[in-house]
Amino acid sequence: MDKINPQRRSQNMAAIKSKNMKPEMIVRRLAHKLGYRYRLHAKDLPGKPDLVFRKRRKVIFVNGCFWHQHDAQGCLDSRRPKSNRDYWNKKLQTNVERDRRNLEALKQAGWSAIIIWDCETKDTGPLSLKIAHFLKTQ
Repeated sequence: MDKINPQRRSQNMAAIKSKNMKPEMIVRRLAHKLGYRYRLHAKDLPGKPDLVFRKRRKVIFVNGCFWHQHDAQGCLDSRRPKSNRDYWNKKLQTNVERDRRNLEALKQAGWSAIIIWDCETKDTGPLSLKIAHFLKTQ
């Protein structure tokens, strides 16, 4: 059973944006601080990656743990709702499959991709190292 009424749930869901959210802004600031310059939300690439480093042919996706179903043990943000299970199972599974197809298409086109999960943005020390390592490697 949902804890809030359907009208309020609808308002909450409608307010969710896909760009410039807090986790994405954290990753953008870290990459910039590390000295890397990038483009945002390239529409010509599969999945419209959040950060695009064209010269390096690398992209970063900043994924919400719930919407993209982060499967790491201990990530509580990826729990599925208990109400309307058929809808949510189908919706979230479709997102996961689309992400997989986009990553494969990028790989086939010669791009390297990394996914940074919402829960990883809470500790910027290891995240900064992860970004730096990804962008330095060939």
